Amino acid sequence: MLPLARNARLQVRSNQQTMKRASDFHDKYGNAILASGSIFCITVWTYTATQVGIEWNLSPVGRVTLKEWRDQ
Repeated sequence: MLPLARNARLQVRSNQQTMKRASDFHDKYGNAILASGSIFCITVWTYTATQVGIEWNLSPVGRVTLKEWRDQ
């Protein structure tokens, strides 16, 4: 490896080790946003599944009666 490239790599490595990275938006609020979004999603789906009255394609066994065929 060329001496110039080796020196540059060592300088970059030492700068990365000594400088602390500033926290950004995701470091500050990432987990809170993920948790609140998950809670919101679970709440909406729970409400939808229990209160809205959607027919969930339950089994028709016992509810379907046969009709006689009409002769033509």
